[in-house]
Amino acid sequence: MIHQSAIDAAGRQAAQIQGLFWFFIVLLGGIFLIVVALMLGPLFCRHRGLDREPLEQTHTPSIETERKLTHRVGWATGLTVLILLGLVVLSVSTGRSISGGNPPANALTVEIVGNQWWWYIRYLNEDASRVLVTANEMHIPIGRPIVIRGSSHDVIHSFWIPNLHGKRDLIPSHTTTEWFQADHEGRYRGQCAEFCGLQHAHMALWVVAETPAQFDSWMDLQLRPAPAPSDAVKQKGQRIFLDHACVLCHAIRGTTAAAEQAPDLTHLASRSTIGAGTLPNTRGNLADWIADPQNSKPGNHMATVALSREDMPPLLTYLESLK
Repeated sequence: MIHQSAIDAAGRQAAQIQGLFWFFIVLLGGIFLIVVALMLGPLFCRHRGLDREPLEQTHTPSIETERKLTHRVGWATGLTVLILLGLVVLSVSTGRSISGGNPPANALTVEIVGNQWWWYIRYLNEDASRVLVTANEMHIPIGRPIVIRGSSHDVIHSFWIPNLHGKRDLIPSHTTTEWFQADHEGRYRGQCAEFCGLQHAHMALWVVAETPAQFDSWMDLQLRPAPAPSDAVKQKGQRIFLDHACVLCHAIRGTTAAAEQAPDLTHLASRSTIGAGTLPNTRGNLADWIADPQNSKPGNHMATVALSREDMPPLLTYLESLK
């Protein structure tokens, strides 16, 4: 199932945020109902002397009545201040709890870099041969802490996976660190939560939480170089890719394409979306994206590559083989 909800926690940190949310809802909702009842109550209570006294007669409140009203207002004001202070303390303590503390020793470290408008993802490892670079889709094993080292390449972004953790701003030239752990399998949608330009709304990140065995299989597959073209059509498609401006921005491991200005395409066909969640990863959408990227995501930094009608089909066939 696909989730994107801060009140459908799939991990420890998100559960604390969810608990804080429901505490606020219950407490403040109860206060709201009490205030509404006190406001509406007098409308249904008839004044005892209304039928016996002339309308023009006025009453001057006694000193005792004024004193009682003053005491009531004072108690209400003091209680309101105490409640607000308590909520502030609770919010701050929850924020510190989910952002502080060292993760367990078996944590998996992932580097996340925000770009206009896509996510660079690198899995760190002491073994250099196990360092993996991908984009816009992150797989994680359930039950294992994930350390996120976040930064930004251009403007301020905000890394947010509602089901797993709160928001964390990513600032150029500054590295932030946080950790979370997914306790349930699922596909969780993340989002840039800081306005970062024209396509801010189309800067999604998919997190796939799966069993450790499934994650290890995925990692082993992703670490392999791109499969070599197996037939003439795919070979032609690879030549078209390498002979055009695609190689100036993208990388495909196992080929001469090694740029880092745009998402790594080594296993493009294994991802569920293109354009950082903008479109499902289908042949038709991929063709539209290549032919006119500004039509699907206006303002993005991908250049329009001039391709002939004859070049597009083999190029698509080659890209679809990158699994």
